[in-house]
Amino acid sequence: MKCCYECGTPLVEKYLEKEGMVPYCPKCQQFRFPIFNTAVSMEVLSPDKTRILLIQQYGKKRNILVAGYVNRGESAEQAVAREVKEEIGLTVHDITFNESQFFEPSNTLMLNFSCVADSEDLSGVTDEVDHAEWYERSETPQAIAQNSLAQQFLLAFLNRKA
Repeated sequence: MKCCYECGTPLVEKYLEKEGMVPYCPKCQQFRFPIFNTAVSMEVLSPDKTRILLIQQYGKKRNILVAGYVNRGESAEQAVAREVKEEIGLTVHDITFNESQFFEPSNTLMLNFSCVADSEDLSGVTDEVDHAEWYERSETPQAIAQNSLAQQFLLAFLNRKA
């Protein structure tokens, strides 16, 4: 962040006790901490936990995890449940945080979760998703988009839960 998000004045570095050097707006006389988006991605597990749901979106023929942005006022766990319901039409439970990673291209802190779906019925998939399919756990490393953040999250999840 190079300029103040309130007034547009170029920020300068100023020492703040217990924080160190922090961007500061000399016009507003306020410290300006980083602003970024927050999103969730999730390994949606079948009710028996043997399969993982992968989706395709935005006209791309590559499998990814269900994901979406956290809305103002909701928790990350609420966002997980909402996004799966909105995109896939499924209700989930046992929502568990796995790990996080900052994704520079979209200035987004990605929070990865796993959750268990109430069914494998994909008849509720909305037009936000081009294709959705359940994969056996062992098939997912080859099926997920290679060299993607989704792949990193999936492999970390599989390695932890093995």
